[in-house]
Amino acid sequence: MAVVETRDIKKYFGEVRAVDGVDLSTHDGEFLVLLGPSGCGKTTLLRIIAGLEQPTAGEVLLGGEVVNGLPPRARKIAMVFQSYALYPHMSVFDNIAFPLKAHGVSKEARKTKVGWATSILGIEKLLERKPRELSGGEKQRVALARALVREPSVFLLDEPLSNLDAQLRASARDELQQLQRRTGITTIYVTHDQVEAMGMGDRIAVMYQGKIRQLGTPQEVYDEPADTFVATFLGSPPMNLIEREDRLVGFRPERFLPTEAIELHADLVSFSFAVTRVEYLGADRLVYGAVGDVSGDTKAVSRLPSTVTVPIQPGDSYDFAVQTADLKFFDKVTGLRTGPRPF
Repeated sequence: MAVVETRDIKKYFGEVRAVDGVDLSTHDGEFLVLLGPSGCGKTTLLRIIAGLEQPTAGEVLLGGEVVNGLPPRARKIAMVFQSYALYPHMSVFDNIAFPLKAHGVSKEARKTKVGWATSILGIEKLLERKPRELSGGEKQRVALARALVREPSVFLLDEPLSNLDAQLRASARDELQQLQRRTGITTIYVTHDQVEAMGMGDRIAVMYQGKIRQLGTPQEVYDEPADTFVATFLGSPPMNLIEREDRLVGFRPERFLPTEAIELHADLVSFSFAVTRVEYLGADRLVYGAVGDVSGDTKAVSRLPSTVTVPIQPGDSYDFAVQTADLKFFDKVTGLRTGPRPF
């Protein structure tokens, strides 16, 4: 049985369809990521699951039971917001213990649960501090501890790392994933950051314009995108799309290599690649340019690992190629993935 399930969830704000018919179900104990750009509906969907927003239509089920009419406190979920929402006048201990106190848990039991949660997150020494005395990473751990003491059946996390600097975000991702693995609590995590999604999610639901465009493992959504939106939203740089008559041909930059760098026995599709710029990134080079096709020159980019030592200079043209097995095909009008056809 799915821990969390949504059935044809819709949420309209006037003419705006923030969530437009979302069917979603989680696996027990999984880390599911809702990924998409700002305004795609991912936070609204999370708030509907939490009970903070009422859907215009559709059902939310927790543990197989419809919970549309239940308030947030009765749903046995815990939500961590982007702002962490800590009470500035309370100590760390009191912030973490607050939901327990509100539910009438005894003082001794509160102390035990706070000790358990803070030991898991390594913040036992912060209990007497106020939020203003904490770093961003420490505030994030306090917010997680406050959610954890409730022993929820579901964690809902809304961009919890976005206020951290890049280095701290990387370590916090690891800590969050380890916490989820240790507790086994089903987690739904909202982010616009594809690195977070790819690195943390057991599965990723890619959202755009209120709909889920694709749901799958990180490898599935990256290697086998369902449409041109997923293809170009995931990946840095994103997938190259080349127009060919009535369709689009897509290939990842790391698969677009100088012909001489590809094994000769491979089945290849070749392109003339006019290079305009080269970026040196240490382990990689990003090579920008244009390929010729039936509709004129189309911009493309290649990611060359340091092991590819072919000299590339801006202003020159080179023979680049993609293995046929690495080509993806999309309908030119709908953007939906289609089957391969002769090139």
